[in-house]
Amino acid sequence: MLGTWLSDATITLQESVETWPQALEICGKPLLDAGVIAPEYITAIVQQHQKLGPYYVLAPGLAMPHARPEEGAKGLGLSLLKLQSGVSFGADDFGPVAVISLLAA
Repeated sequence: MLGTWLSDATITLQESVETWPQALEICGKPLLDAGVIAPEYITAIVQQHQKLGPYYVLAPGLAMPHARPEEGAKGLGLSLLKLQSGVSFGADDFGPVAVISLLAA
């Protein structure tokens, strides 16, 4: 089932990133390039994070960032960024995040 949503084109492997917004940009790029999201979709996730905190950090090392469909989702999509060295999203209970799966719906 995941093969329906994830492919080589939507999976990015990277050593590290400097900041969580950079991680969101990198993770969202395949969906942006495919026309599944508009640039404002990533902006909306960042704004919600700043307002509500890291609501999408679901478990230690795992985040599933998303925004509301009307904030720039043009279709259904899923992308994945796997970091060798995790990045802090500010969810201290869950430590650095190394797997980020961005959802567009």
